[in-house]
Amino acid sequence: MSDTIQAITSKLWAMANELRGTMDASEYKNYILAFMFYRYLSEHQEQYLAANKVIDIKKGESINDAYARQAGIEELADYLEDISSSLGYAIAPADTWESLLQKINEGQVIPSDYQDLFDHFNANAERNAAAEKDFKGVFNDINLGDTRLGSSTNERAKSLNNIVKLVNGMEYKREDGKDILGEIYEYLIGQFAASAGKKGGEFYTPHQVSQILAKIVTQGAVKKDAFFQLYDPAMGSGSLLLTVGQELPAGTPIKYYGQELNTTTYNLARMNLMMHNVSYTNMTLSNANTLENDWPDGPDSKGVDRPRSFDAVVANPPYSAKWDNRVSKLKDPRFSDYGKLAPASKADYAFVLHSLYHLNETGTMAIVLPHGVLFRGAAEGKIRQTLIEKNRIDTIIGLPANLFYGTSIPTIILVLKKRRPTKDILFIDASRDFIKGKNQNNLSEDAIKKIIQTYLNRHEVDKYAHLASLSEIKKNDYNLNIPRYVDTFEEEAEIDLTEVNRQLEQDNKEIAVLEAEIKEQLKLLGVNP
Repeated sequence: MSDTIQAITSKLWAMANELRGTMDASEYKNYILAFMFYRYLSEHQEQYLAANKVIDIKKGESINDAYARQAGIEELADYLEDISSSLGYAIAPADTWESLLQKINEGQVIPSDYQDLFDHFNANAERNAAAEKDFKGVFNDINLGDTRLGSSTNERAKSLNNIVKLVNGMEYKREDGKDILGEIYEYLIGQFAASAGKKGGEFYTPHQVSQILAKIVTQGAVKKDAFFQLYDPAMGSGSLLLTVGQELPAGTPIKYYGQELNTTTYNLARMNLMMHNVSYTNMTLSNANTLENDWPDGPDSKGVDRPRSFDAVVANPPYSAKWDNRVSKLKDPRFSDYGKLAPASKADYAFVLHSLYHLNETGTMAIVLPHGVLFRGAAEGKIRQTLIEKNRIDTIIGLPANLFYGTSIPTIILVLKKRRPTKDILFIDASRDFIKGKNQNNLSEDAIKKIIQTYLNRHEVDKYAHLASLSEIKKNDYNLNIPRYVDTFEEEAEIDLTEVNRQLEQDNKEIAVLEAEIKEQLKLLGVNP
């Protein structure tokens, strides 16, 4: 992260902490990040109005004033239709960021005005049917009546106004003029996740882990004219999707697909992708239960293509979550080829099979899971054996403990492919390569490079990696627990008994001398030892 971003975000973070008072960081993020997004949308619209000469700006007149003047004279609906058809959304002159600031400075804003702001945004999102799903409801879970913002209407208005002023006071361009708002937004998401503790694990994959998954699933990718299609079935804030996109060759066209059950987090993902300049036309995100609501086959009711398979699939799903594993799901094509369903109390393999089902024949999938998937028996053991026999498991990477915000347990990265030239499995034990942190452990750049280089080289590394043959895995009854394959035991140095005896003898002599000196001192004091 650049010094500019560090300076901006550190200041913003300190001020945000001061403003939030007793509100939990996991909830306060909804206000800060939502208003950042609203500012982005409003200013993005201004750029469109000016660049496309939609409005006539008079000398000394701001873009916002020109927009308000012309839309006030002519038909406002025409302007909103024009903007929405191009941007996917539209903000009326009275609801722009600049207009909101003017009202705040004039003391004319109360909490219900913010509700009107968001209601108007939702109504205008309906003007573009193709974009409605991407924009409508993105601000719906902002609780404007939360008493932690203030016990009275005036106090809550003051708190909301202070957040707007805080966001407005943020500079988000580097000295060279490049917009770094997306990078600031991403950094703040990580900060809120860290402060939220266990709740933070619900929506954020640490960037270092995201980098490993991204580097693995993009290996061999080359810039092409066709879209690289990327899917995350438990996308959280969308950070993992973005990290993979950034790892692809510059200029590669990308389509982002993702599902997220939590509505607040789903809204966060929508904002996050767009703040990173991902067009709504290049993202298909769904607020749904991945294990219950699979992607539809072919075009949807609006004629939009929903591909069943993707070039890369990445995931960091909730570990050992509960799910509905009723017997009828054995008819579901995602699970039907494996004879068993993941246990109701542990959905880990349900996420694995769902993700693998949506991977294309030449793609790579990487998913973060708890260690138990490697050795647990019963239905999970049967699914694991079938995956091995079908030659789907490519690599297993053991990660250090305490890397994630939601749990301190050590985790693994499971890499799967549908088309593999060999039937071996690479085991990498990276569990000891970490930098100890106060609350969380971290992976260094060197540790990440070592993992990726070992993954690419695919050969033995003493005390670190082992390439296991299928016969070796069968001998272990399809148990994939990493210590069975990677011996990290360090032999202790041999003890020289002769040297130990010599040291003991020397110690005894020194003790005898000290005891004699003590006895002599006691005699001088008239004390009988």
